[in-house]
Amino acid sequence: MKIVHSVGKRKTAIARATIRPGVGRVRINKIPVEILEPEMARLKIIEVLELAGDVRNTVDIDVSVRGGGFMGQAEAVRTAIGRGLVEYTGDMKLKEAFMSYDRTIIKGDARRAEPKKYGGRGARARFQKSYR
Repeated sequence: MKIVHSVGKRKTAIARATIRPGVGRVRINKIPVEILEPEMARLKIIEVLELAGDVRNTVDIDVSVRGGGFMGQAEAVRTAIGRGLVEYTGDMKLKEAFMSYDRTIIKGDARRAEPKKYGGRGARARFQKSYR
């Protein structure tokens, strides 16, 4: 029995996916993907499964995700699932399909939040000053 573990990261969210032979069940933190909220996050994750085609009905995917916000978690999950499916199938056409649709499914997004500096309330924003 073939089991594949894969990891996806986005900002501070880390998703770990386990892919094993099955009937097409996908669970994120033990919740079926079909009832995952919010809807925007669910649609982001389902995109990858739609692109995978028939492969999705032959595997069960369990994902545990921690850290970050709901959208960062969704993008970490889709990266973990995409990488895992490519490794599980060994199919370069699938990898090409993912890459041509959206590079972040395989590669991941290296952008991070810039640290806050003194003299303002954010990384670039400064406090206003009034002399008169």
